[in-house]
Amino acid sequence: MSTHAHLPRLYLAPQELPHAANGVSCALPATQARYLGTVLRKQAGDLLRVFNTETGEWLATLDGVRKDKGSFTLTEQLRTPTPQPALVLAFALLKRDATDMVLRMGTELGVTRFLPLITERTNTHRINLERLHTIATEAAEQCERLDIPTIEEPTPLLHMLGAWPQDRHLFAAIERTEARSITTPVSLHAARPGDGLLIGPEGGLSDTECQTLLNRSFIAPLSLGPLVLRADTAVAAGLALLGHGLRSAQD
Repeated sequence: MSTHAHLPRLYLAPQELPHAANGVSCALPATQARYLGTVLRKQAGDLLRVFNTETGEWLATLDGVRKDKGSFTLTEQLRTPTPQPALVLAFALLKRDATDMVLRMGTELGVTRFLPLITERTNTHRINLERLHTIATEAAEQCERLDIPTIEEPTPLLHMLGAWPQDRHLFAAIERTEARSITTPVSLHAARPGDGLLIGPEGGLSDTECQTLLNRSFIAPLSLGPLVLRADTAVAAGLALLGHGLRSAQD
């Protein structure tokens, strides 16, 4: 597929690409048609890539595009459907730009489900789910993954903990608290698909929240090193460690 790496890569929902086979023609969604025609200045005969988790990735030829209408014809399957290992990110909501960064980096690092949290020190309780879905979609198009992660409505930390599966680890970055020292940490090499990462807000989780976490059997305390990290930086560091653990467990 390296010879096609320079081609535009667009996500199409399964219902927009219902019958994937060589020679099948499909209409472009209005937003994708405008992007190809107005932004990229593509014309009939130009090549592109389209993908989703059910049909895989396909090489296609643009039949034509005009304003918000267009169509393409599938010519070759480049990748068969491949499920992404489940990886959950539970994170305290941050300011808009930082939350955008978390969605973008998390998508690139393999998160399949985002759980925005409301904690004692969360300074915002609202998000625009449609906007965040767009950010995650653009990140998936860029990083070559086939699926788009799901993004849940914000929920209080305690509610999330109550719903968390008891047989799945939730690796929690619990820093600057003496309570964590009495807990035997779970090795990241024990990570399995479906496990998650929990990152608190700027300023960290409260002592009460930390103790609540440590009282849960599925919580696995995780240290991100001796330095104090920004919350969005902690997300990237934690996901890199957890991703390495998941890959090591599968080897």
